[in-house]
Amino acid sequence: MVIRLLLADDQVLVRDALAALLDLESDLSVVATVGRGDEVVGAARAHAPDVCLLDLEMPGLDGVEATSAVRAALPGTRVLIVTTFGRPGYLRRALDAGAAGFVVKDIPAAELVEAVRRVHAGLRVVDPTLATESLLGGTSPLTERETEVLRRALEGAPVARIAASLHLSPGTVRNHLSSAIGKTGTTTRVEAARTAQDRGWL
Repeated sequence: MVIRLLLADDQVLVRDALAALLDLESDLSVVATVGRGDEVVGAARAHAPDVCLLDLEMPGLDGVEATSAVRAALPGTRVLIVTTFGRPGYLRRALDAGAAGFVVKDIPAAELVEAVRRVHAGLRVVDPTLATESLLGGTSPLTERETEVLRRALEGAPVARIAASLHLSPGTVRNHLSSAIGKTGTTTRVEAARTAQDRGWL
């Protein structure tokens, strides 16, 4: 039985290299490749892959959002995140979204191939170092509102614009930012946003 694969990565070189690598295996076949997260579900509907290999950082939808979309539209399709961003927070978010596996791009080729086979077989595959860090790091301490505010702060938006976009008062936004700064152990909203992003909380 041949396992049908869809690859999603916005870097053409990485996408082509992964496709060439996986196609070398007699039991694997790359049936579609896309460069944007918002193209994943359409391509999956058209090509019926068994496993989608998704990058985390993509235009349109990120890997976590694309995972949720695939799992909602095609529950029988498994998702394996293959990413440069080896951060524990991302791992937790990806698994919560329904990913069956999460590996970093610098793993040996043979391990990636085996990860695809294991995910297809119904098993869960997680980078062991990230799994340990994720357990030690715990879940995000930020509330949903604090997360939204920090996402906009990361884009450099001033308080007034953040307030308008979230239909909040500037004072409420400042309170959320202050709370997030405290929870991240930082001193400015930009530092708080970057720290939260590094931990995979945004």
